[in-house]
Amino acid sequence: MNCYFKKYALKFKQPGGTSRGVLYEKETYFIFLQNEEKTAIGECNRFTKLSYDDRPNYEAKLAEICSRLPDEMEAVLQELTEWPSIFFGIEMLLKDWGNGGNRIIFPEAINENGFTIPTNGLIWMGSKESMLQQIKLKLDANYKSIKLKIGAIDFDTELELLQYIRKQFSVDEVEIRLDANGAFTFQEAKEKIKQLSDYGISYIEQPLQAGQWQEMAALCNNSPIKIALDEELIGIQNTSKRKELIETIQPQILILKHALIGGFYAADEWKKLIKNYGGSGTWVITSALESNIGLNAIAQYTALECSKYAQGLGTGQLFTNNCPAPYSIDANGLHYHKNQKWDLSALI
Repeated sequence: MNCYFKKYALKFKQPGGTSRGVLYEKETYFIFLQNEEKTAIGECNRFTKLSYDDRPNYEAKLAEICSRLPDEMEAVLQELTEWPSIFFGIEMLLKDWGNGGNRIIFPEAINENGFTIPTNGLIWMGSKESMLQQIKLKLDANYKSIKLKIGAIDFDTELELLQYIRKQFSVDEVEIRLDANGAFTFQEAKEKIKQLSDYGISYIEQPLQAGQWQEMAALCNNSPIKIALDEELIGIQNTSKRKELIETIQPQILILKHALIGGFYAADEWKKLIKNYGGSGTWVITSALESNIGLNAIAQYTALECSKYAQGLGTGQLFTNNCPAPYSIDANGLHYHKNQKWDLSALI
């Protein structure tokens, strides 16, 4: 039996603009467990300058884990709470291994036809012309949920883009959700959210930088738009601290990104906490620019129990060198095709 890891650079088809900068490629790590009969794969999706475990000794930790597998499978997992992206990769690897090494992570999520998960259409930051073109393409394709990244270009221009959508489609026809990636100060957020509310916004993700719990609580308490926490969840690695965050901020929505929060285990815990201590709060599951390996695991997990919102799982077609997978995506959602095959030749 053999266990090893491999670094892999996913190449964007088009540069991805966010308030933190423009992305041209996204590095990730695959971890493999093989014998003569099967190959299981996990994806350890470290996000540079964002992941809690973005550390210089990341590859050394992966090498250590590989040296201990498969003999110490469960023991290894229990020691990775401070390494959320590696934790998720090992969770994925072990579930794949236990189900035959065929990328089936949650068999109970797959019916005779596969499954479909409603998804939003993502609009990357860019020039007004670039964003408008993306919006037109999504609307022409009949997407009913559109997510725009905001906070890096002129705010009046962003309002014009929202106005363009609302002139054609009502709140009941097309949902608009926003992602600020922590771009605003508290005062800016209060003022801008008030203006944004004129356009029937479903929710806005992370208007403030993470760590400002009292300010974020004040926003959540008074905002005319629902507030979703995203980066706020990164690095909160124990139950008591997670509970404290939920009780303090009282967010309406959590954005759950498995590689950034610590995998299936952490997602389950956040979901339980927002139900028990967050009042009417719910969640949306979103990929963090994984390859199709990670996206597959997240999609199967999501198919077990979707929230009332469309999910953020539309990133699989962003890359030129993603491994072909039994998925397709359109305005109706992300579709898993049970009878289609994986092509892992580029990875193994």
